[in-house]
Amino acid sequence: MNRESKHILIVGGGYVGLYTGLRLQRRLRRELRDGSVRITLIDPQSYMTYQPFLPEAAAGNLSPRHVVVPLRRVLPKVRILNGRVTKVHHAARTVTFQPNAGPVQEIGYDILVMAAGSISRTLPIPGLAEVGIGFKTIGEAIQLRNHVLAQLDIAESTDDPEVRRRALTFVFVGGGFAGVEALAEVEDMARDAIRYYPRVSPEDLRFVLVEAADRILPEVGPEMGRWTANELRSRGIEIKMNTRLESAEDHVIRTSDGDEFPAGTLVWTAGVKPSPVVNAGDLPLDERGRVKATPELTVDGVPDAFTAGDVAAVPDLTRPGEFCAPNAQHAVRQAKLLGDNIARYLRGQPLVPYRHRYVGSVASLGLHDGVAHVYGIKLRGFPAWFMHRTYHLSRVPTFNRKVRVVADWTLALFFKRETLSLGQLHRPREAFKAAAAAARRR
Repeated sequence: MNRESKHILIVGGGYVGLYTGLRLQRRLRRELRDGSVRITLIDPQSYMTYQPFLPEAAAGNLSPRHVVVPLRRVLPKVRILNGRVTKVHHAARTVTFQPNAGPVQEIGYDILVMAAGSISRTLPIPGLAEVGIGFKTIGEAIQLRNHVLAQLDIAESTDDPEVRRRALTFVFVGGGFAGVEALAEVEDMARDAIRYYPRVSPEDLRFVLVEAADRILPEVGPEMGRWTANELRSRGIEIKMNTRLESAEDHVIRTSDGDEFPAGTLVWTAGVKPSPVVNAGDLPLDERGRVKATPELTVDGVPDAFTAGDVAAVPDLTRPGEFCAPNAQHAVRQAKLLGDNIARYLRGQPLVPYRHRYVGSVASLGLHDGVAHVYGIKLRGFPAWFMHRTYHLSRVPTFNRKVRVVADWTLALFFKRETLSLGQLHRPREAFKAAAAAARRR
């Protein structure tokens, strides 16, 4: 290995981490080949999750394996380390790395790419930690699917009206993209599934959306947000705007409008916040805990450090005084420029600022239904749903994944989706542990 090689360390394997790695593999082919540049990526998982497809995975429209992209396969020139960065010592050009197994290590680098992304933004609400389900990872999406179907199993198998009422009540908190799409897809799946539950009727299902603001889907504008709310209400979904979740202890939901009712399912999608790793280091942060960035995607005032995506406060040059929204559209485009700018930086060339006007948003509301506001054009129903699928198919990384996603969608046209709970997947050793414990008692 070349002793003078430059070591690029990417913290995070989400949109920014993956796409930056892909860009660097292309832009630095010669340097990677001769050993003058090395790239390392650190993430707890060995895959990147394409989060816009999580609602479809939860609804059973897509296989979970087709929603994730294996990092080692698509980044063969990058060393992948699975674990967490617990501290950044940029002044010393080192990070503290805790592998998923084994002792802590100190890893040195020459150039840092802070792309740790975001985590769910939660509040100290009684009962939330005990009964809530997040919706940011593929594991959470599949857990939600299995949980909802298990609730239908409970309702079908009991005569107790209170147990049935709780099992068939599903509450989603957060009226942004994640909350509305997850709610719409899961409700669509549940209504499809109850055809196989003779004792459960559509009127028995209760879906509730709780949103603290005065509208939902602010990304698509007020008019389309109102249409979405009316569309969901026409499907029997309750929407509580200007309402906060106050408590969820013992699966009893209490909201700020005075309502109180039992619910077997509580899904939390009320926003995100930067990964906590940024608080354990010496990079400059803004008042919202994001890494301060320049338009060129460098860390403001810090040499040899770059950042982008949800973790970064990137100035929006198309709207002076504001910052880029934490969404996939900006993250993917920033990552491509970030890779280019790192290559320019290594070669002593001037960096290029990030400038991208937000083109709009698309959201799925279940099978064959959606809403979109793109380039000033407003669509709803089937055209918006088709645009949603087309757009995200074009954005999911690798040709391999695109083909697999299309195959899933094509099969869904001819075959009914599976509606069974595999909840044991989340606790696979329980039966064996019980058998082993029984054997010890003999």
